[in-house]
Amino acid sequence: MNDGQKPALQWIVAGLTLALVYVCWPLWPSLVLAAWTAALARPLFVRLERGLRGRRRAATALSLLLLLVLALPLALLVVGVIFGVQEIARTVAETSSATNALETIASGPERPQLPRLPTDLPSAIDLVQRYGAQGMNVLSTVAGAAATGLMALFVYFGGSFVFLHEGAATWRWCERHSPLPREHLERFGAAFHETGRGLLVGVGLTSATQGLVATIGYASLGIPRWWVLGPITGLASMLPLLGSALVWAPLMLGLFLTGHPIRASILAFLGIAVIGTVDNVLRPVFARVGALQIPSFLLFVSVFGGIATLGAWGAILGPLVVRLWMEALTLRREQA
Repeated sequence: MNDGQKPALQWIVAGLTLALVYVCWPLWPSLVLAAWTAALARPLFVRLERGLRGRRRAATALSLLLLLVLALPLALLVVGVIFGVQEIARTVAETSSATNALETIASGPERPQLPRLPTDLPSAIDLVQRYGAQGMNVLSTVAGAAATGLMALFVYFGGSFVFLHEGAATWRWCERHSPLPREHLERFGAAFHETGRGLLVGVGLTSATQGLVATIGYASLGIPRWWVLGPITGLASMLPLLGSALVWAPLMLGLFLTGHPIRASILAFLGIAVIGTVDNVLRPVFARVGALQIPSFLLFVSVFGGIATLGAWGAILGPLVVRLWMEALTLRREQA
């Protein structure tokens, strides 16, 4: 190839690369999570491969295990939390003051009056006119979300299977065709997997444990919507300074305002001595397995900057971009 053809080919490769990113962009969360899952499950996959005497059998068995143990419960939890948060937001919006909002969340709203069943044709037509459009909107929204979620799950499990079964061969192909030197590609690959371990193990397991403890505490105290408020507490634990107290402290205040000082005192004890202590005890333990080499403030900014830019999935892409950026700066300094 002469020198005049090289720039043209470089532009073609760059354009096709951008086109590939554009086409696969809607699937990137599932693909990234699949790659991280395959990396974390690699030790178990090796054992299954020896026991089942085959990579395909081991990858299939492990993918089914992930589906039954991880994906289905997590999908049900996410759906329940989303609808629960919408209900709480709607309930709070209907209250007249912050005090009433706290009382409503802590004690639960009054039971809504259900529409009476129609007894004749005019009343049936009136019921359809009043609630038909709203029902169709809800059904279409749920159907659209279900279709998107099913596609994401399909890509996630398909990707997990492929990365487990053909991950080594795929990585060798990347090494042969990447414009980066092999050692640089390995460094970026290590930073990529480090981010996955740090987010899923170091941050994710700590937050999940706090959410589980909070859920059990809320349910034991009879707090309404404990199945929603518990996971929200786990998510809030990732925030600096107040953390999980952003959820359990208002609930404690709401219990006081509704005339339940004993339950409020118990919740305060649980929040300080149990929920808050989980972070101090478990985070160093999980960090040994999933240490993320990003400063705490930069991690905080990358998570919420990603959420503000891309929505919920930005909590993954933000730290990943920052970690790869830090690795690129390190490599640049070493080459200088």
